[in-house]
This record gives sequence, C-alpha cells and structure tokens, in this order.
Amino acid sequence: MYTENPKLKGSGILDCIPQKGKCSVNCNDCFFQSSRSYLEPLSENLPNIPSIENTKNRIIRMNAGGNDSNNQRELVEEIAQHYDNYFFNTSIPYKLGEFSGPVVLTLNPAKMTDNNFHKLEIIPNNLMFVRIRTNTWNIENVVKPAIDYYTSKNVMCILTFMAYYETPIPENYQSNYEWKQRTTNSYWCIKANKQKEIIQLFEDNPYVDVCTKKVYSCRFCGVCLREYYTCKERMAKIALG
Repeated sequence: MYTENPKLKGSGILDCIPQKGKCSVNCNDCFFQSSRSYLEPLSENLPNIPSIENTKNRIIRMNAGGNDSNNQRELVEEIAQHYDNYFFNTSIPYKLGEFSGPVVLTLNPAKMTDNNFHKLEIIPNNLMFVRIRTNTWNIENVVKPAIDYYTSKNVMCILTFMAYYETPIPENYQSNYEWKQRTTNSYWCIKANKQKEIIQLFEDNPYVDVCTKKVYSCRFCGVCLREYYTCKERMAKIALG
C-alpha cells in the first residue's frame, strides 16, 4: 500500500522509492533513515511505489524522499518507465546524462556538507538543477563557491536549508537556530531572519532559488514543477537538433 509523503500533499508531486532498506550514502541526520520517517518501520513499508492510476497529471520524484537513484539504478529506471512524468534524485555524480529523464544532483552529501561539493566538468543536458545542503556555517566554504561555479554555466542552484536533530551545531552558530516543528517532526531549524540574510546574498542571481522558503510544504513552493518542465523543454529542443 502506498504512503504519501505529507510534505508533498497538494503539490502535484508524489514520491517513489523502489528500493528496500537504507541508503548507502548515509548522510548525517537524514530524515529518511533516522527513525523519524513517515515510512517507519522501513522494513515493512518499502518499497513505496505509487500506482499508475494515482499518478495522472502528477510528477514522480524518484528517490527524493529516500534512498538514491544511483543505488540499484536498473531497478529505479524500470519503475520510472511506468510513469509519464518523473525525475531522478542522486548525490552520486555517476553517468547523470544517461538517466532517462531529468535528474537532480545533491552537491554536498554526507561528510562533504560543510567543506566540499561535486564539481561536474561537463554539464549533462538533463541536469534539472543542483541541490546545495545549506547551513549558516558552510556559506563561504561550499555555498558561494558552488553557486559561482554552476551559475556561470547557467545551471539552476537550489538551496536546501538543513535542520538538525542529532548532529551538533557549532557553538558559534547555535544562536542562528531554534527548536521547532517541520511538517511532522521537530528539529533545530534556521531562524527566519538568518535564512533571509542568506537568501539576500543571491537575490540578484536568477539561477539561485530556495526549497520551500516560506513554509515546509511543497504545495507553496513550486520550484521542482518549474524546473522539471524547463528541463524537459530543453531536452526536447536538443533531441530535435
């Protein structure tokens, strides 16, 4: 039985996780495998695959809600082919251009979050956008350099502000965070004024946007919908020559 991601309700998007078990990337404080997921217990509720009938006029996010599209990739592709509209999500920069649809790359997963990012030398035509895990202490080391690199290549950069449950926040930055509920669980979340300060650093760059910048609901965002169709249009033009 399919379980809808509560963050996606009313957004026109559904999550699809074809794999069983946990993700091999194993990012700290990952919502999916931190025992706080809406799919707990994972051993009983995975895979989580929406029916074809339930996906009419909707876009399917492959592995945005859990796991990675470069893990058991053949299985992920097999399931994706059942849907009219879908995109892939990965933090592993492996053969991105060979995915059958648009793909989102998380640039700084796991231990890279605060100090490094994946730098693609060749930008594949199906790169929908790059996702940057953002906090108040990785702006100089990761966020700014990543944005400079990718926006110079006309690649959309989406900031995802991190929330923390177990990972300690550096002492000098603790005042930037507050304990509050996001969707269904509570975390240490960036304060609204600090988030606005970071967003303002890039407000004049049309290739930078933010994931759910107002509330923690995809219903009020629309970034993925916009960038999905932008990417599909680009891919179609290239295919036509």
